[in-house]
Amino acid sequence: MAASILHSARSKRNGSNLQDVEASIEDQIESLREEVAAFAKLISDSSAKQSKKLRASAETGFDDLAVRGEELLRDLQRGYAKSSREVRRTVRQHPVATIGAAAAFGLAVALLLSRR
Repeated sequence: MAASILHSARSKRNGSNLQDVEASIEDQIESLREEVAAFAKLISDSSAKQSKKLRASAETGFDDLAVRGEELLRDLQRGYAKSSREVRRTVRQHPVATIGAAAAFGLAVALLLSRR
């Protein structure tokens, strides 16, 4: 009989300890969940800020690239117009030499193509 009283007291004590351990574990799990949620929010906020910075940098780089591309296009157009004027002036000044150069070029192309 004494054994059964001690046994029931022990099981109550062990049950109480198990419940305390379970409660402690559940508290720790809840604490970890809160920390993970806070960490995820921190990462999300940091990622959002970083993506905004990267986007602004990319937009600035694209704008700079577009401006440089337009400048390059204008330079190429000016160069083409200048070269075109020079060729026309040369053809007008030396029409016979131009016809001879064109004929020589045509002959060279014909010879290259006939060797195939």
